[in-house]
Amino acid sequence: MSGAPILEARGLDAGYGKIAVVRELDLELRAGEVLALFGSNGAGKTTTVRTLSGLLPAKGGEVKLNGETVKAPLHVRARMGLSLVTERRALVKSLSVAENLRVVRADTDRALELFPELNEHLSRKAGLLSGGQQQMLSLARALARRPNVLLIDELSLGLAPIVVNRLLEAVRAAADDGMAVLLVEQHIAKALRISDRVNVLRRGRIVLAGGAKEFHGRIDEIVSAYMAEDGGGAGQS
Repeated sequence: MSGAPILEARGLDAGYGKIAVVRELDLELRAGEVLALFGSNGAGKTTTVRTLSGLLPAKGGEVKLNGETVKAPLHVRARMGLSLVTERRALVKSLSVAENLRVVRADTDRALELFPELNEHLSRKAGLLSGGQQQMLSLARALARRPNVLLIDELSLGLAPIVVNRLLEAVRAAADDGMAVLLVEQHIAKALRISDRVNVLRRGRIVLAGGAKEFHGRIDEIVSAYMAEDGGGAGQS
């Protein structure tokens, strides 16, 4: 993708307490692309996403958003055009679907355009939706705010394949409209189909990178790259 990166990590160290899970990470994300981030449990994927989003402070290096070095927390980065979606489906489950959209100032018409399946559930409490419907609502809340950057951590965890396809189609469409997307996803084949580039993490470092098309039919190579000498994959992801 051409143009200056919207989101960058330069020499990024990140982790918890005194433990650095991610070390000297360099990453660039540009408008209109989906960058897939793969790795085993413990490789540093979630730590990377949490640090880029501002949920975790960086231990070293820097994060740049829109060309500016940022150390601010997530709510400030959100005002700068960044959104985060995780497997936790961060909804207010006691509120209705419509209220969940309003509380984050999402464009309801846009949300229903993206996921018309939610229209008949607007007055239903989010906690009564199925897991797939809840994740559709989570993604709709993020996309309908029209961010410049979308960070996604295990969007499809525990969901049926047909729902996963639906969610990933919406992610690809958002990138085609100019959004920059970082996608952490366990379904490698499905992620490759909608991605432009691939980074593979092992023990907090990028060990394999390239265009997504290069890796079609080479999933075993991706798995081998992050499983080599992995020591079982325990710890933070």
